[in-house]
Amino acid sequence: MGEGVAVRTVPVEAEPRIGFEVLSPGLFTTVQDLGRPGWQRFGVPAAGALDKYALIAANALVGNPPGAAGLEVTLLGPVLAVVSEGLVACTGADLGFTIDGQPAALWQAHRVRPGQVLRFTGRRAGCRAYLAVAGGIAVPEVMGSRSTYTRARIGGLAGRPLAAGDQLPVGPLPIDWRDRDGLALPEALRRHGLPQPVRVILGPQDDRFLPLAIERLLGAPYRVTPNSDRMGLRLSGPKLLHRAGADIVSEGVAPGSIQVPGDGQPIVLLADRQATGGYAKIATVISADMDFLGQAAPGDRVTFRAVDVATAHRLRKQRLELLAAVAEFTGTAALAGA
Repeated sequence: MGEGVAVRTVPVEAEPRIGFEVLSPGLFTTVQDLGRPGWQRFGVPAAGALDKYALIAANALVGNPPGAAGLEVTLLGPVLAVVSEGLVACTGADLGFTIDGQPAALWQAHRVRPGQVLRFTGRRAGCRAYLAVAGGIAVPEVMGSRSTYTRARIGGLAGRPLAAGDQLPVGPLPIDWRDRDGLALPEALRRHGLPQPVRVILGPQDDRFLPLAIERLLGAPYRVTPNSDRMGLRLSGPKLLHRAGADIVSEGVAPGSIQVPGDGQPIVLLADRQATGGYAKIATVISADMDFLGQAAPGDRVTFRAVDVATAHRLRKQRLELLAAVAEFTGTAALAGA
């Protein structure tokens, strides 16, 4: 375990308190946890953080359980006034995180005091930063999760992104929160950037595409387009040609499914994806690489490589081992299967 931090979970306060006031909301800032799996059969997507590794790491640094709710900050961050003393950590994208105008290190816990201001001064790398606060963002749960799903207006703050004037409630502080000030993850436990190539398993409908389409998917670069969102990463590049049209009988879709509509441009389905889809899916991004796609910003280059199921399982195991190492270093609970 790193830095001599002990595992202690007894709260020092019993009720949520106002932790922050939103002075400026940023481009698209939402409350997210690890999502609400199990509801897709009822038409409700899991939602949750697009880069789960980054959120889990931020929570671990401030002493939260892995599934505590934090803020997902997209490209242009908010300005937050600190109302209650506490501890914060920012991970994921480098969006210029500052405390009272001074640069604050990423992947590190920082004590904050009433009157201080948290601000993001501009994007340097990545797409989404994750801001965790000791005690977690204490909005009500909906279907077992605090994650915001804006299309259905559920979770988070009335199912919407942050707005100026919002007050963010936070939960009880861990008893050891002061001991964690300055706790930083070593570089080996930090994750940056987009892997090149992104690993995929072909299918489930790769047989509905011409061989040239498979060659293009695995051999040509694609660019992330500006109309990408939490529902899907829309890519632009060589057309992926169908054998006999794009449409199939609608079926359930998994995270990472690469569906290809009639225009031949692939869409990688993300956390807010629809429950079912009626376009052929040429491949599926492996689970170990999904966090990285959450950091893909408009204009970023994406390439793909096919792997087999055994390789996907091995890479998933490596990711879980990294998460276990984060938990051990910070003295927090590990989350199996995250």
